[in-house]
Amino acid sequence: MKLDHVAIAVRDLDHAISVYSEKLGLHLKSRQVVDAESVEIAIMELDNAHVELVRPLDSTGGVARFLEKRGEGLHHICLEVEDMDTLIASLHASGVRLLDAVPRTGYKGNRAVFVHPSSTEGVLIEFYEKG
Repeated sequence: MKLDHVAIAVRDLDHAISVYSEKLGLHLKSRQVVDAESVEIAIMELDNAHVELVRPLDSTGGVARFLEKRGEGLHHICLEVEDMDTLIASLHASGVRLLDAVPRTGYKGNRAVFVHPSSTEGVLIEFYEKG
């Protein structure tokens, strides 16, 4: 398992890209809309992972609700796994509460599941299986 990305919820994606690139020196790798999550993301490159800036496209999605409740900031961390099915079975056996009954389609079409923050000391964790 390894760190894939850290996601930051933002209201103004252009401004956030500017901050992370011009002030912090990160390179914008890509930018895209993820319709299934109703968000637009910007991938800021690091040597061994990336920062994912996430902006909601409407007021109904999870990121929009997060911004309304908590404001801008750390949304989740994402860990890359090799075998999603084995991981899910292990999490269920350990009593970990998942937000997803089955893996959802994540960035680039890969499978992902989210662990409810109540199971991880208040931190939303995404597990991501690269295809």
